[in-house]
This record gives sequence, C-alpha cells and structure tokens, in this order.
Amino acid sequence: MQFLLALIVAGPLLGAVAALLPAPPGLKGKSPDQAVLRHGVTVTGVILLAALVLALGFDHDQPSKMQATTDISWIRALDVRIHLGVDGISLPLLVLTALLTFLCALYSYFKLPAGGSPKAFVALLLVLESGTLATFAVLDLVLFFLAFETVLIPMYFLIARWGGEGRQTAAWKFILYTLLGSVVMLLGLLLIGVKAGTFDMVALATDNGRGLTASVQVIAVLAIGLGLAVKTPMWPLHSWLPDAHTAAPTVGSVLLAGVLLKMGTYGFVRIVLPIAPEGMQTLAPYLAAFAVAGIIYGSLACLALARPGNKGDLKRLIAYSSVGHMGFVLLGIATMTPTGVNGALFANIAHGLVTGLLFFLVGAVKDRYGTADLDTLAGATGAALYGRAPRLGALLAFAAVASLGLPGLAGFWGEMLALFGAFDPAEGLSRPAFLTFMAIGAFGTLLTAAYLLVVVRRVCMGGPRPAGETAIADVQGYEFAAWTPLVALTVLAGLWPAVLLGLTDPAVQQLLAGGPR
Repeated sequence: MQFLLALIVAGPLLGAVAALLPAPPGLKGKSPDQAVLRHGVTVTGVILLAALVLALGFDHDQPSKMQATTDISWIRALDVRIHLGVDGISLPLLVLTALLTFLCALYSYFKLPAGGSPKAFVALLLVLESGTLATFAVLDLVLFFLAFETVLIPMYFLIARWGGEGRQTAAWKFILYTLLGSVVMLLGLLLIGVKAGTFDMVALATDNGRGLTASVQVIAVLAIGLGLAVKTPMWPLHSWLPDAHTAAPTVGSVLLAGVLLKMGTYGFVRIVLPIAPEGMQTLAPYLAAFAVAGIIYGSLACLALARPGNKGDLKRLIAYSSVGHMGFVLLGIATMTPTGVNGALFANIAHGLVTGLLFFLVGAVKDRYGTADLDTLAGATGAALYGRAPRLGALLAFAAVASLGLPGLAGFWGEMLALFGAFDPAEGLSRPAFLTFMAIGAFGTLLTAAYLLVVVRRVCMGGPRPAGETAIADVQGYEFAAWTPLVALTVLAGLWPAVLLGLTDPAVQQLLAGGPR
C-alpha cells in the first residue's frame, strides 16, 4: 500500500521524463508522435490501475484512519517531512484524478489538439497529473504548497500552446491570479507552522486548533482561504476561469474543471476546517455569503449567455456553471457540519464527473461544427443533435440533466446535503443567516435548471438537415471509450450514494472532532 501510493504520486513525474526521451526502436510504431501518445496512455493507465488497487486494498472499515502512509524526514531544520497518506476524504479524489487523466490521454491519442509537439503535450499532462495527485496525498503543509503550485506551469502551457483564440491572454490571467493567491496562502501556512511548531497536517488536525490563538486562526484562515478561494474559484475571484476554459483545449478544460478546482475545496476541508476551527467559525458566514452569491451570479451569467442574440460561447457557459456548482461546495463547507461537509465532498466528485463529461461533449460539438457559439449552433435549423447525431445529442442532454441535479444522478446528492447542512449549521453559527443562504441556494437550483434546459433545447432540437448539407459524425469509438466511464459513474453515484458517503462520513466526523487518528 505504501509503495502503491508512492507510485501513484511519483509515477507520472517519471513518465513525464521518459516521454521526453527517444522511444526505444521496438516501440516507435508508425511514428515517434504515435509512440509518445501511446506512452501517455500507458503511464496514465498504470497509474489508474494502481489507484484502483489502492482503493480495493483500502480498509473500508476504518476510512477515518490514514492508510498507506509514508513518513520520511526531508528538511530537518524546518521539520518538513515527506508524509503521504490517504483516508476516506482523499481516496475518491485520487481515483477521480487518475481516471480523468487517463481518459484525457486516451482521447488525445486519437484527437490531439493542434499546437506544440506531442512529446511536450504528454510530458505536461503527466506533470499536471503528478502535482494534482500529490496535492491529495501529502500530509505536510510545505509539501501541500509545493504540490499545489506544481500544476500551474503545465496548465499554463497547455492553454498557451494548445488552446484556441485568446489563449495567451487566458493563460497569463490564469497563472497571475493563482500565483497571487498562492503567495498569500503560503504566508498563512507558514504562520500556522511557526505558531504550532509543526507542519504535519495530521498532528495539527489532531490538535484541532488548541495550539493556536483565535486571532492567529482568523489571520491564517483569511490568508489560506484567499489562495484556496482563487483556485476553487469563489465569486468574485473567479474571473480567470471563463477565459481559461474558453481558450483551453478540450482535455485542458476537462482537467481544469474535473480536478484542479477540487484542490481549492479540498484544502478547505483538509487544512482550514480541522486546523483553525475558531477562525473558520468566525469567517464561515462570510464564506457562505460569497458561496451563494456565486451560485446566483454563475446561474444568471449562464442564462445571459444562453439567450438568443447574445453570441454566447457554450464552453464559456459551462465554465460559468462551475462557479455556481462550486458555490454549493463552499456552502456545504461553511456550515461546518458533517452533513454539509459530506455534501461538499460528494458535490466535488459529482462535479468532476459531470462537468468533465460536459466539456468532452462541448469539445466534440465544436470539432464537428467548427464553433461553440450558441447563436450559430441554434441558427435557422439549429445543431439539431437529436436528428443529426442522436447519440451525441442524448449524451449532451444526459450530462445537462445530471448537472442540474436531477434525482437519481450524481449531481443531486451533493447540492441537497449542502442545503440540508445550511438548514442546521454548526453550533455558534447564525441559523437565521444560514436559512437565508439555504433559500438563496435553493433558488439557484431553479436557475441552473432553466439555463441548462435552454441549452439543450437550442443545441439538441431543430429542423431536419437541409438537402445538400454535409452530415456530421455521431459518437466515434474512441469518444465512446472516453465518455462511457463518466456516464456509468454518474449513474452509480446517483443511485448508490453510500459508495462515496460511506467513505467520507467517518473521516469527516473525525476531522471535525479532532482527536487521535
């Protein structure tokens, strides 16, 4: 188990180095480009297999216990340690990251975005995977920061080199926003480490803030929360996200929405909630207020983009929808209750599955029609996917109803539990305030349903294909292979939520209570 976790974290980094080397003669295939793309699929496939074996070997009777741990001294002067481990909170995120990266590598093998060399693309994809997996596996504040920052450079180049129109501006905006937030976050992490005398996240969570004064906790939550809020992204720190998603290649958008946004919310649960509970309690109402503002803002922005005549970009609309969905995650965390935090963690996974699928589908529509502009897609006859590419249209409609929170699909449970948590927040929080937040969030679900149904109507419905117009391809074999796991898991999580909640609930209970691990 220790070896598996170490392999999962370090394996993609070694694979990235190997991708830059010449392929052995027997593995070149038809061309060096094909060989390196096959290498990417192989490495990400091995990491996914290792993550699945780790999940199967995980002691599901003790999900609150850190398992597969490695603890090695690294920088003795600062007591920084290479400390790795997984529990019921981080395990689903590890598996989700490994799955989405493998599906992106598989998709890219058949549909490589135009831009730089395949070698650089695969190497950057693997570095991105390593940094994301490390973020969810490390248990030292300094290592967490290093892993958190590792993903910035590969994502910057994926957008800047393989992105579409406006990619340079979007890439710069992405990295400047996140770097500025990270600098402030580092100060907060150092403040906790210096004042508590350790950077060990398990020891700090066990202490549950008893070694930190209330003022130190408030300052730390402000600083760390700012950096995490930028990555989440929380309104009004979200403005880098629509540009990044619109310009990014399809696989870049999938990974950005599917796993990178989760790093921010994971930091709130793993670091802020257990290590600085008094500071979190002081600032939780403000976090909840920003969260519900994001829910409403994201939904209204999507409605505006979906209206005829507004030249709304479909990728940009899905990006704004993420602002609203992550608002539910932040609302659940702000309640500081097991119900709300479990809902936040469930919504994290559901958003990764559903929005990852949506970006795959929107990328496919853009490839076929040459545009993601809603007015163009819904022109005289419309994209009319139901009639022209029925499988693609059905999948887009499925992903849309999953995203709007239809009961029986993954999107429902997380948002519902977050609202339930707001109905009865933790002791010391204002119940009238959180009841107001709950009502606003519930209204946001109606707006979400409205804009997604408008999108489905405009893109999927329409007249028959005019005579002489070139037919478009329906779902291809490689697309079917890349998208089917996301569809299946969306249905599984919706019908059997205990698969996730059984893992997260004991770990959340332990995290909020403190005490020995």
